Amino acid sequence: MTLLGRTANGLFWMFRYIERAENMARLVDAGQRLSLTNLSAEPDEWQSVLVSAGVEAAYRAKHAELDPDTIVDFLLRDGDNPSSVRASIETARTNGRMVRTALSRDLWETLNESWLIMTARLDKPIQPRELQTVLDLVKRQTTLIRGAFYGTMLRNETFDFCNLGAFIERADNTARILDVKYWVLLPEHSSVGSSLDNFQWASILRSVSAHRSYAWEYDAEYRAVNIIDFLMLNRRLPRSLAYCYHCIQESLTYLDRNYETKHPCHRTAGEINKRLSQNSVREIIDGGLHEFLEAFIVDNNRLAGEIAKSYRFYP
Repeated sequence: MTLLGRTANGLFWMFRYIERAENMARLVDAGQRLSLTNLSAEPDEWQSVLVSAGVEAAYRAKHAELDPDTIVDFLLRDGDNPSSVRASIETARTNGRMVRTALSRDLWETLNESWLIMTARLDKPIQPRELQTVLDLVKRQTTLIRGAFYGTMLRNETFDFCNLGAFIERADNTARILDVKYWVLLPEHSSVGSSLDNFQWASILRSVSAHRSYAWEYDAEYRAVNIIDFLMLNRRLPRSLAYCYHCIQESLTYLDRNYETKHPCHRTAGEINKRLSQNSVREIIDGGLHEFLEAFIVDNNRLAGEIAKSYRFYP
């Protein structure tokens, strides 16, 4: 028996938006940490966060100035930003309600409770001194949803469509967070390799909860090349591009066995996975880190579109 396209669509987008809510909080965290090392009065790192989140045009359509507090509010609370944390968890909950019969009771109740908690907190403005607490709340509640998912869901096609949504969104976000770092360093190439540069890379690790695991892999020595390798090519880090694509290809393989049909999305995922397997970090940096990440984001979005078309998400 195969899922209806609208059910697969609801599962896929439910988990994309759960992941997006957490990832937006992580992007804000990255911007906040990088802003602490900004020695100029220009909010370059906050513009980079808007660009990396893909919402700069929407922000500028509403606000004339790049004010850090306004940017944070736009990314976390603004109803005019469909990718804000508040809007994302609302959309995730709406999709979850639509496919409620495909979810375990624990997963639905955790999603609903997290929606209530986060919405209540994001209903009111966030003071600067409260920002880190709010970001931690978002990360904690989305982690609880993920725990209920992995702990109670049957490993069937429902699981695979949820997994595809989560890891496509996560891969997109990891690439964007790396691009934030690239953007901030771009005007000052002289800072590359300095103690400031290393501190900023360490801040990026903390923003994706990979600070301690990096120390286990690389003996705590902060080097840009190792951190880029860790976040892009390390297949043991749950937020790395390579790990995400291992999980994406695995779920697509299970769906192939269940539906007994190969689609263009299988080939695209295989090509991206191969690119992450065959390129070394040095080759990526020498060829242009920004260009690699930009191409990856485009291909990752193309894969999402191919999955939607292949499994008839839309009538």
